[in-house]
Amino acid sequence: MKVLVPVKRVIDYNVKVRVKSDGSGVDLANVKMSMNPFDEISVEEAIRLKEAGKVDEIVVVSVGPQQAQETIRTALAMGADRGILVKVDDTVEPLAVAKILKGIVDEEKPELVILGKQAIDDDCNQTGQMLAALLGWSQGTFASKLDLGEGTVEVMREIDGGLQTVKLTMPAIVTADLRLNEPRYASLPNIMKAKKKPIDEKAASDYGVDTAPRLTVVATNEPPARQAGVKVADVAELVSKLKNEAGVL
Repeated sequence: MKVLVPVKRVIDYNVKVRVKSDGSGVDLANVKMSMNPFDEISVEEAIRLKEAGKVDEIVVVSVGPQQAQETIRTALAMGADRGILVKVDDTVEPLAVAKILKGIVDEEKPELVILGKQAIDDDCNQTGQMLAALLGWSQGTFASKLDLGEGTVEVMREIDGGLQTVKLTMPAIVTADLRLNEPRYASLPNIMKAKKKPIDEKAASDYGVDTAPRLTVVATNEPPARQAGVKVADVAELVSKLKNEAGVL
């Protein structure tokens, strides 16, 4: 069985994000980039399925600039078999990504697509659902546990009331939540081997997809600085401040 895992290159989650002086967006100059954490979990889950003998090949795909090759190499060093880079220099919105992924799915014929539930840069939680709609495949979102069967996949997902388990008929789309697993670190030998693994380069035009953005960023602003806290002498003063100053009582 073949599994397709889309990955995205984003600002590293440990980096403090800076807004450009003109408010046009986030400053990416000289900023450390890495794989989207949710996608890293997706790669790890695909590798575990392969180690369990349930998956034969893992194909990683990224839609982004040439530097996204580094993100693909990270996935290959973790244990993926092959990479595909769809080179797009501008920002690509979720619908365009889903359309590109549909074209790749039509080419690669995977039985399962595992991707992160959202990206930490734009915080969109749409690509997996859109891809499932375009393909007409079953979907299991926010997966915290995944169990492959014979032609089926059981997905445990977190909902407001607790946990829900859905049984999907493959082919299927699964989006990974944080609690699905703990991604491994790539070893130095595997990092060196990953440099020799193949990465196919393609263009969005190969799939007939227009990647021009349909949304315009009006302004980007940093959140207001957090105000310092104050100490109160007793409960009565606390209630008074909550009622008269904060207005929450």
